[in-house]
Amino acid sequence: MEKVKDGKGFIAALDQSGGSTPKALLLYGVGEDAYAGDAEMFDRIHEMRTRIMTSPSFTGERVLGAILFEDTMDRQVDGRDTPEYLWVVKGVVPFLKVDKGLADETYGSQVMKPIPELDALLERAVSKGVFGTKMRSVIKLADPAGVNAVVDQQFHIGRQILGAGLVPIIEPEVDIHSPEKAAAEALLKAAILRHLDALPDDQAVMLKLTLPDEDGYYTELVAHPNVLRVVALSGGYTRDEANERLARNQGVIASFSRALTEGLSAQQSDEEFDASLDAAVKAIYEASIT
Repeated sequence: MEKVKDGKGFIAALDQSGGSTPKALLLYGVGEDAYAGDAEMFDRIHEMRTRIMTSPSFTGERVLGAILFEDTMDRQVDGRDTPEYLWVVKGVVPFLKVDKGLADETYGSQVMKPIPELDALLERAVSKGVFGTKMRSVIKLADPAGVNAVVDQQFHIGRQILGAGLVPIIEPEVDIHSPEKAAAEALLKAAILRHLDALPDDQAVMLKLTLPDEDGYYTELVAHPNVLRVVALSGGYTRDEANERLARNQGVIASFSRALTEGLSAQQSDEEFDASLDAAVKAIYEASIT
């Protein structure tokens, strides 16, 4: 809790799920001809994640936390359960992605699909030493009905997660390509504030938000007593652009996925891989502490 609340650094998003894994592997230089079926695909992505997590460039000195896919939580790294390896060996706080993907678009937004057996998953996460969770929705248009549906659902499930003893990262992503991005962000901030103000004093959540069009737009959320931390997703921006935008939003830290792994390749030697990852970690860290 102290590390997440006050530590310097950023959160690595290593939580590509079944739908996004093939693209992540392809960007890493592993084509679909390198695996047959989901089981082998998840083996390949775990190899990639293990290479990242075991790199000397990936430590708690600059990386506060890492968000894991359920399959990753259930696997091991260097003979330890992944969450245990992250915290005990690397000093990196483990989080778990709990959503099961997005429902069809309604009122310009996509809420989450139902999450069956969530209580059992949360119980298992607690038993493995996970600190918090993450769940993603998407907002594409500035429609109050859609934005409110997203935020209402996020906080409803967030209370269930808090009840299990975990800290939820609430992620209502605004699509960076939205023609109404700034207006959607205004609706989103108002909806989030309504829910934050309704939380008991002893409950805190984290927020994962798209980097806003207006610099410093989420300062009010950063300062809110019921917010443990505000983190930013890269959302499709290149690493350089995401870092530039992040550095202009004081108090917000990164939680990048594609922008973190950009430039990493299965074909790199260990020395090349570690150097590339170190450069990425250094740049994202510096943008996060401004």
